[in-house]
Amino acid sequence: MRLNGSKKTLRTSGCLAIGLCLSASGCMNPIFRPQSPEAQVDCDESPKTLLVGEVAHPHGLGYIKLESVALLTGLSGTGEDPPPSPQRAALLAEMNRRDVENPNQVLASPNTALVLVRAFLRPGIQTGEKFDVEVRAPSRSATTSLRGGQLLDTRLKEMAVLGGQIRQGHPMARARGAVLVDPAMNSQEDAAFARTGRVLGGGRAIKSRGLGLILDHERQSVRMSQSVGKAINKRFFSYYDGQREGVATPKTDEFIEIQLHPRYKDNVGRYMRIVRSIALSESHKQIETRLNLLRNQLLDPITSASAALRLEAIGNESAVDVLMQGLNAEDPEVRFYAAEALAYLDITEAVVSLANIAREEPAFRAHALVALSAMDDGAAYDELRSLLEVKSAQTRYGAFRSLSAMSPNDPFVRGKDMNGKFTFHLLDIPGEPLVHVTRSHKPEIVLFGNNQQLKLPLVLDAGPRILVNGLSGAEVKISRFGKTTEQRVITNNLREVIATVVELGGDYPDVVQMLQQAKDTGSLTSRFRVDALPGAAEELLKSNQGSPTPEADSYQIQTPQPELFGRKS
Repeated sequence: MRLNGSKKTLRTSGCLAIGLCLSASGCMNPIFRPQSPEAQVDCDESPKTLLVGEVAHPHGLGYIKLESVALLTGLSGTGEDPPPSPQRAALLAEMNRRDVENPNQVLASPNTALVLVRAFLRPGIQTGEKFDVEVRAPSRSATTSLRGGQLLDTRLKEMAVLGGQIRQGHPMARARGAVLVDPAMNSQEDAAFARTGRVLGGGRAIKSRGLGLILDHERQSVRMSQSVGKAINKRFFSYYDGQREGVATPKTDEFIEIQLHPRYKDNVGRYMRIVRSIALSESHKQIETRLNLLRNQLLDPITSASAALRLEAIGNESAVDVLMQGLNAEDPEVRFYAAEALAYLDITEAVVSLANIAREEPAFRAHALVALSAMDDGAAYDELRSLLEVKSAQTRYGAFRSLSAMSPNDPFVRGKDMNGKFTFHLLDIPGEPLVHVTRSHKPEIVLFGNNQQLKLPLVLDAGPRILVNGLSGAEVKISRFGKTTEQRVITNNLREVIATVVELGGDYPDVVQMLQQAKDTGSLTSRFRVDALPGAAEELLKSNQGSPTPEADSYQIQTPQPELFGRKS
């Protein structure tokens, strides 16, 4: 199958695209890609081919740090009355703005705490999209634990302390929600960890972050701005109401606004790398000459990453033919980079290669899974489904998150909303039972395997007010203590226990705490993993320790790190 169309009539044209060196000496260095998507594109040194990246640099690719001073409630006597400080003054001003009665009395309660909130707004985020926020007690605070706390609504801004006062920018997001303190940490032995936490998906953008290109000073002109926009729109465009619309809009003689193409929504850095690799003008003969050179460079592991990106930027049938040759190469890096580029061009032949790579090579796993999720191909969906049954927890959860990004409304992965507190997913699939919880991206619990049960007897805490008691008989009694006591008697089925804890008012951190205790005490016999993200340092270390060959330890991914498995959002 060749150049499949998008389900939403989105198309990527294969007419014009990138420039690559006509002299081999100019392109023999690999592009070592750091975590930031701002690394420079390896630009064409030939005067016959001018690339977008040679006349413009990207705008909007960095993470923006947002902060606020906020109020945490719901603590069990572990808070404090904060001493006078610029942070207290800022919080009191915000409380007065919101007409909070007796703000000083509220702050004096041991069940509240002043906290510092921090978040990183990712590139290309749109209004309404969610992200994680970090919460911590100030360094000199007497607050001992944030466990059980609820972050009240706060506005996130760019902030700085100048002249002893907090200076704030305009609000760019809001945040609120239950604070997740690492349940594996003991509050007494790990005091510092008890004073920090995260609100998963607790931030919501109130302003979109745009992407764009800024023309270099010596290149700025209306003509050049129009030329860059025209070249980009030949490669990336969509159809709306029958009208073709490109992703690039020249705004001034120095700035071109770039819309994020949906295929790259989880890999913004790669998208901008491709955009900057587009040729401004190129004849058919020049393209043929470059394709011949790219064919040789693709098959060389040293230059395969750069060549694959440039072939993806060309995007036509001839570029696909060259990339297809890379699928049969002996070198695993060449096969990976060729398959990754083909996936973003929605070519079916990439699917099996990427699925095998995801199974066998941890270094490439995250990139391979995200590339599969970017496709509009049923074969990619089927392969991701099959990866849910393998042994590796990183592969299984990585495939699940990729499926969720690919088809969020698919009933198989959509899950059940637990009173707006988190999403619960029960996957009735074969394979070793696995319970997975997150501490990044969004609050969700995934059960791989149906009918998982807790081993009795047991006594578990689900937060400070809910007790799970399975000491007598084959039943589990769940009690919520407060002004009145509520109880439920159920079976030891894990799905039923989780649902009942939420029914009695338990939040995501409460359920995670319960599951961690169950694993620590042996009541949870299934595998239990927290943030088993593919490509994590822990996974790569284990893989390298067991590697039979030194070559397996030497892979350095040279293409942009996808945001889908990042920990900042």
